[in-house]
Amino acid sequence: MTHRLPVSLFSLVLGGMLAFAPTSSAFAQSFDFAGQLKEGGLAILVMLAMSMVALWVTIERLRHLRMLLIVPQGLAREAGILWRDGKLDQFGTLISSKPSTLSRMLRYMVDYRSHGLVMVTKGVEDIASMELREHLRRIYPLAIIATVAPIVGLLGTVVGMIEAFHALAFSGSVVDPALLAGGISKALVNTATGLCVALPSLAVYHFFKYRITAYSIELERQTGTLLRERFLNAPAGATA
Repeated sequence: MTHRLPVSLFSLVLGGMLAFAPTSSAFAQSFDFAGQLKEGGLAILVMLAMSMVALWVTIERLRHLRMLLIVPQGLAREAGILWRDGKLDQFGTLISSKPSTLSRMLRYMVDYRSHGLVMVTKGVEDIASMELREHLRRIYPLAIIATVAPIVGLLGTVVGMIEAFHALAFSGSVVDPALLAGGISKALVNTATGLCVALPSLAVYHFFKYRITAYSIELERQTGTLLRERFLNAPAGATA
């Protein structure tokens, strides 16, 4: 069932393009993109495999790249109040109940609070940087697919056109335009398929990249506020 998803997506995209293309209605009605895909050659199979990888990465990232798992709303404020009141047992229970990048940063703040602002700041920055870079690494396959898919499609098109002209060259003295047009049409399906794989992959990659940037800013804002409250504005000895 899942293997038909990219074919349906490609058919919708190309069908929309054909609706605005200056072609006859008879040609548009008889055009079978799914049938053309079956005859597109090895490049089509490669691009379908890439579309499956892109779909898997997208689903996996939608499940794990969420605010709840990075920077839960209100966690820093609640933890800051407990820390200020000296309720470190409740502080530990709170951050353990909400495992996230922010909770691990808060845990580091409390565990190393006696080492001063500079060391604590460096430690929490390292935690955030490492985990956010890991999230970037996991979306990188989308960028690779967005770059490679159009090139694979172009390669399939070139190979298909070579085959079409080769068939035309050995078709005899009478040249059949339909033979050439059909071969070129099959070849260009490779280009269309490559773009149908690349464009969604590129869009989703930048969507996730923007989300990671937004979470990074929110982590910096919340932890920065807490660090200032507990290390700069707190009375002497209050952070120990």
